[in-house]
Amino acid sequence: MRPGKGMARILVFFGLIASGKSTLAEAFARRQGMAYCNTDRVRKELAGLATAEPSPANFGQGIYTSEFSRRTYQAMLDRAAADIRAGAAGVVLDGSYHSRAERDRVRGVASQLGAACTFILCQCGEDEVKRRLAERARDPLAVSDGRWEIYLTQRERFETPLEVPPADLIVMDTEAPVAELLAELNRRLGEFEADEPLSK
Repeated sequence: MRPGKGMARILVFFGLIASGKSTLAEAFARRQGMAYCNTDRVRKELAGLATAEPSPANFGQGIYTSEFSRRTYQAMLDRAAADIRAGAAGVVLDGSYHSRAERDRVRGVASQLGAACTFILCQCGEDEVKRRLAERARDPLAVSDGRWEIYLTQRERFETPLEVPPADLIVMDTEAPVAELLAELNRRLGEFEADEPLSK
């Protein structure tokens, strides 16, 4: 659904591990003054873990079981809905959203709230994925537990977002500097119809 005048907006930054979605999503949310919700942070919060505390479970185990992931994505949706009901003009959701089912839940909630929903699919080459994962492994403050083997599993299970209308889907190659990506994203999103144009 394209945003109309006075309509709130949910923006979903999604893609595989190390695709650059969190870097772009958080920078965009900060610049726009929007609420930002990240699956890695919410997942660890629900598990009672510190944000940077590692949880080295494999895909589908520990806090990465399908049941725990479902709880995580539901918590994200609940927070987004609460923010919009409280009057937020926009909310940023950041996670893999690799299944159509999870994306459909976002679209369903957006429809119930009368909010526009835009999906931003973040992608990069596998050499860059490996570089980012290696850099992340050296960072003691890294929130994500992503590793190469998890990336490979996630890549196999990722469901192409064919259900998302082309007008509601933006595909971003994230290998450019963040400032350039933000400028490109702003151009492609256009202006919020409700109030003010997106930041230049």
